[in-house]
Order: sequence, then structure tokens, then C-alpha cells
Amino acid sequence: MDKEILRIVIIATGMVVVIGMLVWAFIKDKKAREDMEFYDDADDQSLTSDPLMDTEDDFDIAPLAAKSNVGVHHAHDKSDRYYDDDDDEDYYEQEDDVEPPPRAAAPAIIQFSIITKADEDFNGADLVEAFEMVGLEYGSLKIFERLDANRLVDFGVACIVEPGTFPDKDLENFYCPGIVFFMQPEALDDAPAVFDDYIETINLLAAKLDGVILDHRRQPLTEATVQAIRQSL
Repeated sequence: MDKEILRIVIIATGMVVVIGMLVWAFIKDKKAREDMEFYDDADDQSLTSDPLMDTEDDFDIAPLAAKSNVGVHHAHDKSDRYYDDDDDEDYYEQEDDVEPPPRAAAPAIIQFSIITKADEDFNGADLVEAFEMVGLEYGSLKIFERLDANRLVDFGVACIVEPGTFPDKDLENFYCPGIVFFMQPEALDDAPAVFDDYIETINLLAAKLDGVILDHRRQPLTEATVQAIRQSL
């Protein structure tokens, strides 16, 4: 073979080898870059898919005001999965802590009356006899009074007809259709005790005079009214 042709063949073969090496290096480098991008993408996906790294909030946050009813068992339904026996104890403890309703204020004046059942009015002489029986005394205001140990007035009894006074003489000719009792709780040291005496005196006089006891509304006096006033004192 001619030396010139051999030299050309050797040079061409070398160029093919070099080009092949360059192509191989390029392909290898490209594959390496693709592999790197693959792992980078995989890492990014793993980070975004990790629930611990998820920054999005998929839950609705209830406002604080909505927590006011948390733990309250309105009917103590046993089907409630949060119900347990301890809730019963807490419930009744809360019930015990509830303050009772405020007591009703005592009336400024407690006024009851006794009226006659018959067509004829009460006679003055019969009234005085009944008053003396229960220990009432005739006072300077011309009415009968209950006096305490210090000679202070606990309650009084007047005629139901104006001016409300009883005469100090000629009682046999005096008549009235009824008598009215009154006491002022605020002026007394022991209003409940005086009220008990007040009610007992009225009952005794009603029985003695055969009369009907009326409350402050001119309705028959009931035990419920008596108890309500007693509790207010």
C-alpha cells in the first residue's frame, strides 16, 4: 500500500476514534445530567408529598367562641362517644354551685284582715273581749296593739272602716264589718318571730269571731301566701 494512502487511513481512523470518544463522553455526560435531574425531581416530590412538610391547612379552625359549649352534655346521652361517668359528677357539682334565685323582698307593710261572715257586723264589746283574750292592748292611737317586752308595738289592729279607730266607751253600740291587721317588718328586730305571732293571733281571732281571713288583695288568705311572706322576712 502506498505510504501516503496508509497515512491518510491512519489519520482517518484516529479521527473516527476521537469522534467516537467525544460522542461517548457527550452521551455519558448527558445521561449523568438526566440522572441528576431525576433525583432532584424525586427529592422535590418527596418533600412536597411528605405530610409533615405540607404547609397547606386542610382543616377548618373553629373560632374560640365555638368552644363555649365543648364538654357540655345537655341531656347526658349515653350514646355520646365522649360521655363518661366523670361527666355526671362534674354536672352535678356544677348544679350544686348554681346560686339559688334571690329571695323576694319583704313587703313594707303586711296587711291582712278579718271580715264577718254574717249579715250583722262585729260588735264592739265582742271585739274587745276577743282582743283581750289574745293579749292585745288598747293604745293611744285608739287602736289595739301587740306590745313587746319593751312596750314597743309589734303590730296593730284597726277598724276596717275609716277613721279606723275604736271608741273607748259605749262599745256595745259600736259595730264594724271587719278589722284590719298591719305590721312593718323593717321596724322590727325579729320580724319572722313577730310574723308568726301575727298569723297565730289572726287565726285565733277569726275562730273567736267566726270571721273570714283575707290577704292584702282582699282574697281568702292561703298557706302559700303566708309561706311566701315568711320566706321574704
